[in-house]
Amino acid sequence: MGVSAGVGKTTFANKLGEILQINVYHLDALYWNPGWVEASNMEFTTAQKKIVQQKEWIIEGNYTATYEIRAEHADTIIYLELPLLTCLYRVVKRWVKNRGTTRPDMGKDCPEKIDWAFIRFILTTYYPRKKAMIKRLREFQSKGRNVFILHGNKDIQDFFKNNI
Repeated sequence: MGVSAGVGKTTFANKLGEILQINVYHLDALYWNPGWVEASNMEFTTAQKKIVQQKEWIIEGNYTATYEIRAEHADTIIYLELPLLTCLYRVVKRWVKNRGTTRPDMGKDCPEKIDWAFIRFILTTYYPRKKAMIKRLREFQSKGRNVFILHGNKDIQDFFKNNI
């Protein structure tokens, strides 16, 4: 999970999955149907419920409305919390790099795009999400589960060096 789009969730999850040889599932790919059409709540929920029944899995993404499905079955949350400007820079960089193509972590036929609504979403959710996640992560950890909060590239590198 992460504080914002552009924080590095996909890159981190893909690297973790590769190292651990565990399938990685991207919530954006489950949520977005071709042409940027949102999945129904039932479709999105059912897909996640099916994944969490597996012995091992990595699910990358936020989607607060279905957080409990994942949290109920997860033993670890890795939360990336990089600075807002870093996230915004990476979103723009990703758009420039992938313009006109669909990333593997997105729904089929959902070419990379950026608009003011998306930028506004990042700006208006960054700090509230940061605050809400503290409570959510404490609650998850209070159940005896693992929480890793990584604040930058050094934390990420150290995590892979010391925990894998």
